[in-house]
Amino acid sequence: MNTATILDLIAAREAAASTARDELREQQAKLAAEVAAIECELADLATTRQTLTKILENEVTAPEPAVISEPYQQILAVFTADRGALRAKDVCLALGIGTEPKDTEGIRAKLKRLVNRQILTESQPGLFILAEKPA
Repeated sequence: MNTATILDLIAAREAAASTARDELREQQAKLAAEVAAIECELADLATTRQTLTKILENEVTAPEPAVISEPYQQILAVFTADRGALRAKDVCLALGIGTEPKDTEGIRAKLKRLVNRQILTESQPGLFILAEKPA
């Protein structure tokens, strides 16, 4: 084998190694960009979790937990001091929404949440009334 042939083989190996290195560096750059994007998303999610946790802690530990969402405000407007206990179907009728099972079950779930927050009480199974405020 002559020297020129050996040098050509070495040059070919160098070119192949250089190409492989460049392709790996390109993949490395893409992976680094993907990792950075995921790290950014994780940081955003952590911030969101912390913010929601603080809001919920303040909401739950407040002496009078606020009922912010409009659907809950509409439900509470149905309950008045002079009105007796209501069933989920009664609330649906008062709100002018359907009384199909899907409607009443949705309202019932909201009523149960209001019971958990001690805004309503369930005097008997399925009968809801405003909770008495301590004097």
